[in-house]
Amino acid sequence: MELGERGKVAVVVGVGSTQGLGAALARRFAGEGLHTFVAGRTPERLQAVVDEIQTQGGRASAVPCDTTQGPEVEALLDRALAEGGSLDLVAYNAGNNRFSSLLDMSDDFFEELWRLCCFGGFLVGRESARRMIAQGSGSILFTGATASIRARPPFTAFASAKSALRSVAQGMAREFGPQGIHVAHVIIDGAIDGDQVNGRFPQLKKMKGEFGMLGIDAIADAFWMLHTQHPSAWSQELDLRPFKEEF
Repeated sequence: MELGERGKVAVVVGVGSTQGLGAALARRFAGEGLHTFVAGRTPERLQAVVDEIQTQGGRASAVPCDTTQGPEVEALLDRALAEGGSLDLVAYNAGNNRFSSLLDMSDDFFEELWRLCCFGGFLVGRESARRMIAQGSGSILFTGATASIRARPPFTAFASAKSALRSVAQGMAREFGPQGIHVAHVIIDGAIDGDQVNGRFPQLKKMKGEFGMLGIDAIADAFWMLHTQHPSAWSQELDLRPFKEEF
């Protein structure tokens, strides 16, 4: 790629199925003209998302990555800068809502959820900020959940990790906002109408009824809105839920 062709870059960490939130974020960002790097653990799924974006005329690249490994996160962001241009937008969407009663919970179960839902976000946030400070701009957005603000069994481990990620986002927003970097946390307060929920709980969508689950494209619109906010009125946190969801 010639230097004159370089432009703005988005990175979405935590991309799986084409009908998942990570893919919807990638499509939205690429649709706005950003060269979007999609990262996750399954190369075949990443390539399917890239193919879809390219078919629609967007620019995208697949980068297999374990977000809990610092060197892999650094390599992902360095590649995005080298091949794309300025690091304009990074979204951390990795997570796995697994559950277990506390008395049956193993040490490894608790730690694995924390590493994916919190530690990986810390690594991506830190390395993104390091690269954005030099340009004095950029957005770092984190996907949260109902569990980010309240815990209940059997989701205690998941909630502890997601609330920790929220604290990481809050600390980063206060530290890097004055340097021109917009850090925000998005609480997804409800079930997402994507492959993960529909595959695991096929009756839930029927039970919730029309607009009873959060649409992945609607969530992606909210992420883009955060990214495009005027710096005189930045949001640090946004919570999203279906209109019929109980608070």
